[in-house]
Amino acid sequence: MSDYPARALINLAAIQRNVAALRERATAPVMAVVKADAYGHGLVPSARAALAGGATWLGVAQLSEALDLRAAGVDAPLLTWIYAPGAPLARAVRAGIDLSVGAPWALAEVRAAVAATGRTARIHLKVDTGLGRGGQFLPAWRDMLDQALRAQAAGEVEVVGVWSHLASAEDVTSATTASQREVFLEAVALAEAGGAHLELRHLANSAATLVRPDLHFDLVRPGLAVFGLSPLPGVSAGEVGLEPAMRLEASLMVVKHAPAGQGVSYGHTYTTTAQTVLADVPLGYADGIPRHAGSAGPVQVAGRRYTIAGRVCMDQFVLDLGADSSAAAGDVAVLFGAGTDGEPTAQDWAEAAGTISYEIVTRLGVRVPRVHHRDGAIQPTTQRTP
Repeated sequence: MSDYPARALINLAAIQRNVAALRERATAPVMAVVKADAYGHGLVPSARAALAGGATWLGVAQLSEALDLRAAGVDAPLLTWIYAPGAPLARAVRAGIDLSVGAPWALAEVRAAVAATGRTARIHLKVDTGLGRGGQFLPAWRDMLDQALRAQAAGEVEVVGVWSHLASAEDVTSATTASQREVFLEAVALAEAGGAHLELRHLANSAATLVRPDLHFDLVRPGLAVFGLSPLPGVSAGEVGLEPAMRLEASLMVVKHAPAGQGVSYGHTYTTTAQTVLADVPLGYADGIPRHAGSAGPVQVAGRRYTIAGRVCMDQFVLDLGADSSAAAGDVAVLFGAGTDGEPTAQDWAEAAGTISYEIVTRLGVRVPRVHHRDGAIQPTTQRTP
């Protein structure tokens, strides 16, 4: 399968089923957000699986990701929203990629790209409805809208979308979300009154896709949920019809007997309390395993759960398997998966490390091979991430 002693098994069929489940919950078409190498799952194979599940749009943060999708032959409608001054926007316009415009300089550079290519650009104006991050607050957004509409009148751009991001990404029932919805509606009304050719009004993230149909508008933008992880605190993936698509596992390397009182890993922050069996797992913080998950991260071996013994090192960590263990080098340690076989989940790791499941899957290092399959049937897309 690979010369690397660990692997992330990515079930493309699960991604496809997750998107189909989200389509059933949504009152609008689905944009599958596949940013950050598809949340660590592999950009191109995941994008294709999402489209097979019924997504009609793809969304990526970085312009480079959008260009990679086009280079791979993915021709679905595509939006990208993060680029800096000097970005190759002419390439994006030629490739038929929709561009977010969240600042006056961005609009100016889109217009320059249009002049260079002779092609009209499709843009989505981003309004900051309260997150305090990308886009413009409403007073400045009005000015940006006016500039965009002048560019539309000149045939340079089509203002096809208005969009924003929610501040309460998990608690979408908050008062902040209600306030953001009102600001968003005001921005949409301004754009429509000004003559924008709006096709897409979009605000809903994964959580809102699942529980806030009043935020669905013309398009929903689930990301985390596409990969089978629940965005709702205290609600499991299965409860909302999702299945985690990633399973991270490694082959045990060194397995040996150790006496009572043996310090384990750097700093000896863990010491054995009795004769036992120690196992070395060849994954570490260089692979994205949180260093602060030392003495906390859960791992399954031969159907039993253990906790990391001591510190996570750059390339490995240790498990204390107990004196009765019959484990041997080459046996499989499962860090996380769907949980259906009792193995830990990405959410379990998030809780152990004091973070969120988003970070657990997206921080997985590039040297860990992604092995793509469909319910166990290995696909020819097996690859390391770029």
